[in-house]
Amino acid sequence: MARILVTGFWICAITLLSCYGAVYWGTGLKDTKRDEYLEGLEYQKVRAVNVPIIAEGAVQGYVIANLVFTADAKTLRSMSVPVENFVIDETFRQVYSDEKLDFRKLSKYDVPTLLANIKRRVNERIGSDIIKDVLVENFNFVNKSDIRS
Repeated sequence: MARILVTGFWICAITLLSCYGAVYWGTGLKDTKRDEYLEGLEYQKVRAVNVPIIAEGAVQGYVIANLVFTADAKTLRSMSVPVENFVIDETFRQVYSDEKLDFRKLSKYDVPTLLANIKRRVNERIGSDIIKDVLVENFNFVNKSDIRS
């Protein structure tokens, strides 16, 4: 009877030690190097911004811009004011006040400068380097005659 009890305890001890060893060894294998470049960034889509283009005293059409921005997720959640509102406002200001944007004389437009200005101005207004990048999803001009009422 004593042999059976000792054998039972021996089997239980070996089983427990082997399970512990397998779990301990298995967790050490998952320690791989992570790509921290995009860690903590959050992408937020901004609603469409409609900017009227005024020339010769009348509305000639509208620029419709859909933008996406990236920001630090932790800082974004801690903000009391939505950053999206600042991005929309700054996009409107930049496009509306740009003298080079003339759809009557089409030429190549400097989009990287526009996006850099939006990023810089939003970060200045917030007082922190929260916006990491601004991306264009859609940027179109709709002529006044093409608009259905």
